[in-house]
Amino acid sequence: MLGALGEGEASAGEQLLPLVYDELRRLAQSRMGREPAGHTLQATALVHEAYLRLVGNQDLRWQSRAHFFGAAALAMRRILVERARRVRRERHGGGRARLPLEDVDAALDPESLDLAALDEALKDLETIDERMAQVVSLRFFAGLNVEETAAALDISPRTVKREWSVAKVWLYRKMTGEHGEPG
Repeated sequence: MLGALGEGEASAGEQLLPLVYDELRRLAQSRMGREPAGHTLQATALVHEAYLRLVGNQDLRWQSRAHFFGAAALAMRRILVERARRVRRERHGGGRARLPLEDVDAALDPESLDLAALDEALKDLETIDERMAQVVSLRFFAGLNVEETAAALDISPRTVKREWSVAKVWLYRKMTGEHGEPG
């Protein structure tokens, strides 16, 4: 089905949605559960916007289920970052507050996290270690657990845990002005 969509077959998009909708909605609900109280974007809207971006791009060729869901996580990330930038620009005059990432549960708290700063740090991480950035995107933005992330990337859960830990430290350093390479 993903191959047919990549070949430009219009009906494939209509047939694909029912097959992936529940999983995309679960991912979006997981991510939206971490948004601050009073947010206006709903999980359904996030799924629909992400899906439209995925199937509307005729240049994409889906190589696998993992590729599709990785792209879905990236699309959701971009939508949420765009929204965060718009809200910050409108409400906060565009100021950027830096957040230390000492503890993943506290540091990745959506009420205090600057998603735009996280996005910038992730872009830098992608240039150094693309898979590590994918682990962060799938864990944080798509809400996948260690086993689901391992399956999506076709790596071991132990590798996911290691790369998740290293990425958190690297992101902390990047977002607080300290520098270094993930190791």
